[in-house]
Parts: sequence; C-alpha cells; structure tokens
Amino acid sequence: MLGVERVGVEDSFFDLGGDSIVSIQLVSRARSAGLVFTPRDVFQHRTVAALAAMAGEARATAVEPLDHGIGVVPLTPIVHWLRERGGPIDGFHQSMVVRTPAGLTLERLTAGLQRVLDHHDALRSTLRRDGGAWEVETLPRGAVDAADVIRRVTDPDRLVVDPGWSLRPDAGEMVRAVWWDAAPGVPGRLLLVLHHLVVDGVSWRILLPDLAAAVEGWELEPVGTSLRGWGEHLARLARDPSRVAELPLWTGVLEGSDPLVGSRALDRARDTVATVRHLRLTLSPERTEPLLTQVPAVFHGGVNDVLLTGLALAVADWRRRRGQVDTAGVLVDLEGHGREDVVEGADLSRAVGWFTSLYPVRLEPGVEDWGEVWAGGAGAGRALKRVKEQLRALPDNGIGYGLLRHLNPGTSARLAELPAPQIGFNYLGRLTSGTDTDWATAPEADGLGGGADDAMPLPHALEINALTEDGPDGSSLGAVWSWPDGLLIEDDVRDLAETWFRALDALAAHAERPGAGGHTPSDLTLVSLTQDEIDAFEDELDLGTEWEMQK
Repeated sequence: MLGVERVGVEDSFFDLGGDSIVSIQLVSRARSAGLVFTPRDVFQHRTVAALAAMAGEARATAVEPLDHGIGVVPLTPIVHWLRERGGPIDGFHQSMVVRTPAGLTLERLTAGLQRVLDHHDALRSTLRRDGGAWEVETLPRGAVDAADVIRRVTDPDRLVVDPGWSLRPDAGEMVRAVWWDAAPGVPGRLLLVLHHLVVDGVSWRILLPDLAAAVEGWELEPVGTSLRGWGEHLARLARDPSRVAELPLWTGVLEGSDPLVGSRALDRARDTVATVRHLRLTLSPERTEPLLTQVPAVFHGGVNDVLLTGLALAVADWRRRRGQVDTAGVLVDLEGHGREDVVEGADLSRAVGWFTSLYPVRLEPGVEDWGEVWAGGAGAGRALKRVKEQLRALPDNGIGYGLLRHLNPGTSARLAELPAPQIGFNYLGRLTSGTDTDWATAPEADGLGGGADDAMPLPHALEINALTEDGPDGSSLGAVWSWPDGLLIEDDVRDLAETWFRALDALAAHAERPGAGGHTPSDLTLVSLTQDEIDAFEDELDLGTEWEMQK
C-alpha cells in the first residue's frame, strides 16, 4: 500500500507515508485477506504488530439487508452544499484516463463495466429537481446498460466525451466511458467521466481495481455500508445531542475576522467557472519525501497537519507583506474524505459515492519571529504544534459541521447566516502515476481530472487542490491554485503558492534538527481524559521521562 521497500513490524504506518485515504484502502485490502479492522484502528494502533494483536478481536461490521442501497438516498451534507451553490451542475464531474490491456475487446470491457455498474449502487443514481428541492434515487441493478455508456474509438484524438453525449444526472446518466482501441497487441486508453454526485477521490481507488477484476471475470469484494445507508446514519447523527453540542464550536470558528483575500469579495453571479484561472506548481521528490514521512513522524501528526501549517504560515506572511493585519488566524474551508468512523459497525472502505465532508477551520500559527520560522528554527515547530492541536480540537475531523449546517433544522439557520471561508483546501492523498501498467493512470495523463459547467458559481475566492503523485522517480507533491479572473492576479497567487512551498521547506528543515518535536512546559495544556482516551492516544502524547502522566 505504501510503495516502500521494507516495512518493519514496529514501523508506524504514518511515519512511512500513510495517510487517512490510504488507511481506508488498507482496511479494504485487509478485509479481502480475512483481516478485520477499521481506519480508526489504524490511527490508534499504527504498527503491523499492534494491528495484528487486535485484528482478531475486531468487532464485526453490520451487514445491510440485501438491496438496502437501492432507493431514495437521504441527501448528505455535501449534496446539500452543491444544491445551495446554485447554477447548472450537469457537467460537474471527475475523470481519469487509464491504460487498458493489449488485446482487450469491446465485449469484455462492456461486460466488466456492467458488473461494476451493477455492483456499486451509486453509479445508478438519478437526480430529480423540483425548484430548490432535490431527490437522489439509486435504481435497481440492470437499470443502467453498460453498452449505453461506453463508446469505442480508433483515433486517440477522439478520446473525449462529445458535447451531445454529455452527462445528464436528471436522466440517470452519471457515467461516460470512451475506449481508444489501439492497434492489435498495443495497450489502449480508457477515459472514464463520472458525475461528482456519484464519485470522490477515494471511490476511484475502489473503482479502478474493481473494473480490472471485473474485466478478468473475478468476483468483486462485497460492499459494506451503502451510500443510502450512510445517508440514513448521518440524518440520525445530526440530531444527536453530542453533535448539537458542537454548535458553539463552529460558530466560534466562523465569527472571527477574515480579511479579503482579493481585491473584492466573491460575487456568485460574476465569478463563475468560465472565469476561473489556474496555476500548477510541483515540488521535487527530494522536497516532498520529508513532508510525507519525517515531518509527520517527528510531530506525531499527519500529512494534512504539515500541509495546513505551511498554508497558515504562507497566508499569514503573504498578508503581512501586503499590509494586512491578521490577528484571528487563517480561515479555511477544509475538504475531507468524510468516511469517518462515527457509526458503530459501518464500513465505507468499499463504498463508491460522494462522501466528502467540508468544514471550516481557523488556523493560528502564532508566529513571533518570522526570521526564526524561515530558518527552520523553533518557531516553525511551535507553529506546527499549534495548528495540529487546533485541528485535533475539531471532533471526528469536522464531520459534525456538515450535519449541523445542512441536516439539522434547529441549527442550520444559525450557521447559514455566518460568512463562509474565502479559501478552500483539499488534499487528495497519494495517487500512483507514470507507471505505464494496465488499469493504472496513463503516464501521459494528469491524474485525477474534473470540470464543471461554465455558469456554475465558484465557492471560494481561492482554492488549493493538492495531490501527491507516486511515480517511478519518487513522490511529488503538486497543487493547483484556482481563482476567478479579476479578483486576484497571477503574480499574487504565484507569490502565495511559492511562499507555501517555502514554509513546507522550513518545516522539513526544522524536523531535521535534534530535539525537534519535543515538548516544553509552555507547550502543555491540561485536559481531562477518560481511561479509554488515555489508552487510545497514549502513543500520541510522547511525554519525556521527566514528565509524569497521572491517570
């Protein structure tokens, strides 16, 4: 799963470059081998030895009734967010171009795709819209004919979805596939275009292996919890008193100041997809590797902690140099995979659909000496510790915000009246690229693609979509910065993007110093923990021998 040469039984999954998305893949792969544990277990136990010791005691997952995933799907928070965004959505999609095996036939590919369509209920979804009201329904197996969603071409320049054959979510046409049938004995290419309502970044890591297996005639692993079942669970969770109690937390995050990012505020009528501009920058493997391994290991955190600390530092410095006073930190809309372990027995490791969560975070790096930060000194380490703890203070990776904002009538109005963050951030995890193997991303492709209708309003003044691509020469962190034309200029965005990379380099430099990540008295906060919490997070505390932990 990690693409490393060696894994010791006491090595930490996260120290070796694992992240929350890869942990979901690990759970799925383990289940196929008869080992049962959850993503939360991976976070708590981390090593092969610890997981092996508890896997036999893992609780059994709840099995949904047959065909429970078929029918009307309660709208999840992210679908409500899309509905409120307004504008046309027919073209809102994600796409991938993969290499197909030499000798593949249209008949085998169509049969394999049919099995995938019948296996994953979300791919058979249809959207019904009546004014501002939406309803999503997953149709019975066989309702979508693979022959209707796939086309064969012999010219690689035709590897596109023609405008007259575009996605139509209201008609249940959520999937398009274009297969370039190359010369005999030569690998081809398959373009897959899926409406975002039925897919997310994690789903692609399920779909591509399943399609490969289905084409070969192998049996597909069962799906645990369906998108429909998950929607039902979220509807109940949104009214749970423990979730409602989070309301002051989220209002506090949103009520602070948020200086304008651009020359003006975002205008939903003016700032649409047609006006968006992009800037893509990539870090070399040498600069990427410590961000995935050494820095998270030193600070007992995750890759997101590192990337978001870098962003907080970059925005704070960028604003400082522009003469803006920023005392309340950086407000960011953070996108997560949303497959949180908040429902006893639920298993989303094999589920396909749009499970994404979106929630605000306020990041305050607390810099006192910028020179110390840029030199990779103690200030860089203090900033990472602060941001890590600010993220940890949000229960269950922020899933409660969407529940209260969109699924609870008693809290939604209060959160809706607060201003939304101007900056959006999404780390899509790690994706293998450039390997030129069957059913992997084609080496000439740009990894995960996507798009939307020109008239669709933009949700943020600035968006950052980051992805680590694991290629033959190592792992490279890349980011696409997007903004509406006229709100920012490219030179300013490039300045901010390069400052982000500079901040990440500073964090990596600090992690190399002796004693980096160690705690001092000023870093400690008194908290109350239950015995279960102490057992679960004891490894996180990393207290030196001079400190006593009183249970």
